[in-house]
Amino acid sequence: MDHNPPVSVDQSSQEWILEERPDRPEEACGVFGVYAPGEDVARLAYFGLHALQHRGQESAGIAVADGHTLTVVKSLGLVAQAFKESDLATLQGHLAIGHTRYSTTGSSSHWENAQPMVSSIGHNTIALAHNGNLVNTVELRDILKGRGIRFRSTTDSEVIATLVDHFTQEHGSIRGGIRETMKLVSGAYAVVLMSEEALYAFRDPYGVRPLVLGLLNDSWVVASETCGLDIIGAKFVRDVAPGEMLKISAAGLESEQAVPAERPSLCIFEFIYFARPDSVMYDCTLYEARQRMGAALARSAAVEADLVMGVPDSGVPAATGYAMESGIPYGEGLAKNRYVGRTFIAPSETLRQQGIRLKLNPMRHAIEGKRLVVVDDSIVRGNTTRKLIALLREAGATEVHMRITSPPVKWPCFYGIDTDTQEQLIAAVKTIEEIREHIGADSLAYLSVPDMIASTGRCADEYCTACFTGEYPVEIPDSVKRGKLSLEPVG
Repeated sequence: MDHNPPVSVDQSSQEWILEERPDRPEEACGVFGVYAPGEDVARLAYFGLHALQHRGQESAGIAVADGHTLTVVKSLGLVAQAFKESDLATLQGHLAIGHTRYSTTGSSSHWENAQPMVSSIGHNTIALAHNGNLVNTVELRDILKGRGIRFRSTTDSEVIATLVDHFTQEHGSIRGGIRETMKLVSGAYAVVLMSEEALYAFRDPYGVRPLVLGLLNDSWVVASETCGLDIIGAKFVRDVAPGEMLKISAAGLESEQAVPAERPSLCIFEFIYFARPDSVMYDCTLYEARQRMGAALARSAAVEADLVMGVPDSGVPAATGYAMESGIPYGEGLAKNRYVGRTFIAPSETLRQQGIRLKLNPMRHAIEGKRLVVVDDSIVRGNTTRKLIALLREAGATEVHMRITSPPVKWPCFYGIDTDTQEQLIAAVKTIEEIREHIGADSLAYLSVPDMIASTGRCADEYCTACFTGEYPVEIPDSVKRGKLSLEPVG
């Protein structure tokens, strides 16, 4: 059953959150699953979600089963806000899944859209948590509605759960239900699913969203990133392969290639921004990859300056790489007020006027009178970067040179990253020089696509780089494209 009533989110808070959105593609979600008889699985899931908090701050949920009963607790807000000690004490069982959400489909203020999603299959119950975005959701919802199925939420995750329900009843097993669902859905998905007795994990055939498998003593754990394993002492075993389905139960770990794997297309923004710097992807620590991105920028876009600084948090490793390569001293020039942008309490009008200062506060003693190289991961709309540069000049910076560890974002994402329509992507409508003028920087340089890929230690054909190149690995239906694509990007 579900606990915790909806949390009221006032309109002024929603408007402020939209107005003060960061100048980067926003987070995907985080998923976690554990099958560990004899362990406090609810507490393991809780700490796993804490490690994945950076992937979503709008809602969190945990589902636990004991072989007979499946119980869910979920609420709006951060992980620490969503669960009380008394909640965890009531969640008794030997398997659990968890989810921390950043909404890309469905309203973030609706409790019904929080995950895990719960569905009934005959006398059984399943719970599902999903990271990613389907591109054929509308088509699938119309088919299911035509069969008399009603939906409680507005998410594509509920569509996945409903399809698994339908095909499970048709095929007589949850594995069969998942297999048939994977044949039908299109887009990006990394999913953990549980019944009263077993844990399942499956990933789209392109592997757009990450999912890893770990071992905790003799028990199995799955998570969006390796940092979700590290926090509970689990050891990384391997990635869940694109198109693979895992079942973990009393019989142990079972794997099958549910659908054929396609060209690997891990979202490159995992390396640039999404994943935590201590996580490992493609045998590479994200911190090291970001340092190499900064070093590549120092080689391709050198400038005379007194101090290199990064925009917290993802810009910091790249800034250290830039400083080491350039020989310019590195320093911290911004203090971050963490998660203030995801609060459900709107600031007063006086505080609203402070704008970006609510999130980032300049350290005048470190930057006054200095020529700065400011390293950040991306520029999407340009508005917050413009405010940041004004804030640095107000604090006494004599020059501000922006260095961006990704190429210009010219194309919207359809796979679970919250980018805007193409008209709202500043690099799609302005040249680099026009962007520089708009944000008020003394100079502006982006990392090239080849240098970005080289920094990860892998090949270009192992990533999705659609937001930079417009080459989408999973075909996008025309009806979906029309909602975000309407112009040719600036060359």
